[in-house]
Amino acid sequence: MMGVIPRHAGWIEVVCGSMFSGKTEELIRRLKRAQIGKLKVQCFKPVIDDRYSKDHVMSHDSSRILSIPVEKPWQILERVDDNTRVVGVDEAQFFDDSIVEICQKLANRGIRVVVAGLDQDFRGQPFEPMPRLLAVAEYVTKLSAICMSCGGPASRTQRLIASGERIAVGSKDMYEARCRFCHDENEAPQGVLNFDENTSKEK
Repeated sequence: MMGVIPRHAGWIEVVCGSMFSGKTEELIRRLKRAQIGKLKVQCFKPVIDDRYSKDHVMSHDSSRILSIPVEKPWQILERVDDNTRVVGVDEAQFFDDSIVEICQKLANRGIRVVVAGLDQDFRGQPFEPMPRLLAVAEYVTKLSAICMSCGGPASRTQRLIASGERIAVGSKDMYEARCRFCHDENEAPQGVLNFDENTSKEK
């Protein structure tokens, strides 16, 4: 629960969880509330995430907010306006580790930074750079989805296609939410290809 924070202080909020847990929806909700408070808001997302829209961050339930697609985290610094008070970043797990430094720089400028992303990959392993963002954030919210197998609280993402790539952008056609006990990293059709964390993410 957030306490009372000076209006001009900067900090980092991280919203994490599995797919279909409402992370992007919560990000959008917080940014829109800031807009209601007449604060200048800018939202950014990885250029590879064009599942629903190229120039909006959009949740699975079709909530949306205008966003700027960027390829590298340093481009966020270049495009943040001087009068921006709140910066949103969606799908942070698709960025390289420098997103952590960028978020720190923004917070140190006095900007409120709201970041959403998967905290675990399809194998149930920590999804860098999210663990580092969680470590430096002032506020962390972890959301759960509904397990598509048993109906319990889901904290993991089940991949439904045969791919060993750590990053494979998709939605309900490729993933579903699972709980700890129903999640199976080897369930994908025809098995999962060899996975190499060191080569699966472009730096």
